[in-house]
Formats: sequence, C-alpha cells, structure tokens
Amino acid sequence: MKNYTLITPCFFGIEKILKNEITNLGYEIIKTEDGRVTYRTDEKGIATSNIWLRTAERVLLKVAEFEAKTFNDLFENTKAINWSKYIPYGGEFPVAKASSIKSKLFSTPDIQAIVKKAVVESLKISYEEDGMLPETKEKYPIQVFIHKDIVTLAIDTSGMALHKRGYREVSTKAPLRETMASAMVQLTPWQPGRILVDPMCGSGTIVIEAAMLGLNMAPGLNREFIAENWTTMDKKIWWDVRKEAFDKMNTDLDFKIYGYDIDKEAVMIARKNAELAGVEDYVEFKVFNAKNFESEEKFGFIITNPPYGERLEDKPTVKKLYKDLGYAFKELKTWSYYMLTSYEDFEDAFNKKANKKRKLYNGRLKTYIYQYIGPKPPKYINNNK
Repeated sequence: MKNYTLITPCFFGIEKILKNEITNLGYEIIKTEDGRVTYRTDEKGIATSNIWLRTAERVLLKVAEFEAKTFNDLFENTKAINWSKYIPYGGEFPVAKASSIKSKLFSTPDIQAIVKKAVVESLKISYEEDGMLPETKEKYPIQVFIHKDIVTLAIDTSGMALHKRGYREVSTKAPLRETMASAMVQLTPWQPGRILVDPMCGSGTIVIEAAMLGLNMAPGLNREFIAENWTTMDKKIWWDVRKEAFDKMNTDLDFKIYGYDIDKEAVMIARKNAELAGVEDYVEFKVFNAKNFESEEKFGFIITNPPYGERLEDKPTVKKLYKDLGYAFKELKTWSYYMLTSYEDFEDAFNKKANKKRKLYNGRLKTYIYQYIGPKPPKYINNNK
C-alpha cells in the first residue's frame, strides 16, 4: 500500500476544526501550521479527503521539502526528484501557483519558471526524451511554497477549490465561502433536533452547510476532482469512496433549518441553491427582516454572517443594524447566537459582551465570530416542525 503526505490549506483561524475533521477520518496528523494541516494517508485518503473535508480549500499531494537560498539550489533540488513517480509521460504539469514568505527567493514568476524547467529536465531523463516533452494528457498542477527558505513542492489533487461544492451557481453580494460557513456551524454544539436559524441568510450558505452536516452528507458528492482523471491513480477508489459516502448519509432524520432575509431575490437564490445541494426538504427560507425576529421556541441557535462595512454597507447603517439585532435577540433568553463580522465595536453596538470571541480570516479580511452561549437544555428537546 502506497503512503502519501497530504497538505490541506485553509482559512486562518480554522486550522483546529480542519485538524479535527482529518483526525475523524482516521488519518495521522504530522503538523498543524497557520493556514494548513499536514497529515499522512494512503491512496484512498486522497479521494476521501477531497470528498469529505468541509473546511479545507484544497488537498495537495506533497512531493518534497528542501532548503533553497539561490535559484540554483531550487533548480538542482527540484530536478533531483523522480517526478515520473507522479507525472506520466505526456501528462500536463503547469506550475500553477508559487508563494514566498520571508525567503531570499521572492520573485514568484521566476520561481515558477525555474521549477517548471527543473521538472522538465527530470522527466526527460526518466522518459529518455531528447526533444520537446509532450503535455497532451491529464493535468498535474504543481504548487510551490517557500517559507524562511524552506521549499515545499506539491501537486494539487482537487482542481477547483473545495469551497466550490457545486450547489452555488448564483450568489448574492459578498457571499460567505462554503468552507467558512461550515466552520461556523462546527464551532457550535448544534445537532439536528435543536432549532437553527440564520436570520440574514443571503444565498443560504450557512443553512445549507448546516443541513449537510446534519445529514452527514459529504460536501464533495456533487462535483469532480482533477485527480479523478489521473492514470497514476485507480479510478475505482473514487467510485468506492462516493458509494461509501452515499451509504453514510442519515436521510431518515426529520429536522428543519430556517433561513430568513430581507431581500426577496436572495431568498429565491437560497431556495435554488438548496435544491442543487439536495437539502431542500430540510431547510425553509422566507422573506423576513432580522431585526423583527422573535421565537417562542427554547434553546435554539442563531448562526449568521450579518453585513459589515467592508463588505456591503456603510458603517453607520451597520451600527444601527447591530443595535437592532441586540434589542431583538435579548428576548431569546435560552438561545445561543454566533455572529461573524469585521466590525471592531460590534459588542458595543450589540450592547452585550460575548462569552467568547474568535479571530477568523474571511479570505484576507480579519473578522471575529462573537459567541453568545445560552444554557443547555435540561433534556433533549425536539424543536422539529
């Protein structure tokens, strides 16, 4: 059985959530760093990671790691790798991405060009090719990361980023990424049977991701991955992992998650996205103003990504919205609510100090998820409707 080392990049601040996901899949963590988790797996683990991981942005197959302070170091060390183990004759191998942090080599176009040249030379030796090396078959995108002069070379197994689940063909302004939405839900103790509402749901991402979690629906079921086309990997593995994922879905559960938005068009988009995701029977959307939210239900959850200045609205409008939300939510005595925003004075505007505040990066934008944790129910409470 072949063993592989995989690297999964993620948004800053959700590494622990991703680490838990990987551990729950049964894989051995090698190390956790800012914005990525590295772990050990087998060939099946490549497919399992792509299909099951909810908070990873990609699954990268690690090829090598070495020190390089000059372009000659980079070239010779890259050339010394037996790339034919990963890339068959005729395979296309673009150096799709390069990044450099605190390193002597910092020009990413030059780094990409050097790595490309070195891989070409390595493959020409392996395949005894004197002329032009053909690149007419399936694609093996190479990524290069350099941090403090340590080079990591990897091949992307995902293709499109993993936040592209296949259900969000249309979205509202400034949509929340699916990976971040899933992380927000996983930060809470919500389980099917407890009421969950997103009163500012936009295109429905939080609601849909929560429904997928509740059903134990693998997020990668409705899309393809670039490694599925690799001749170096057994295609039956992908079929087997997908079948296992379908078998593990809890479709016999009976629960509802609610999404509201003041924008009629957003609600229509959310309904369409839920249908594409296959969770339309477990979610309910309607046009509603969040500042008027009230409920007689007990021990519910609100998880939401309200507008904030850098994304949608001007700051005075945002401050007034948060004040109105604070006034409405204070009546929900037994509820827990979790809100993601970059607005630094959120707690003052909301007029309540959070129990916990966690820094998360929504792309490059620093945000905080404010966690207001309500009491636990005295016993299991079924809020299904």
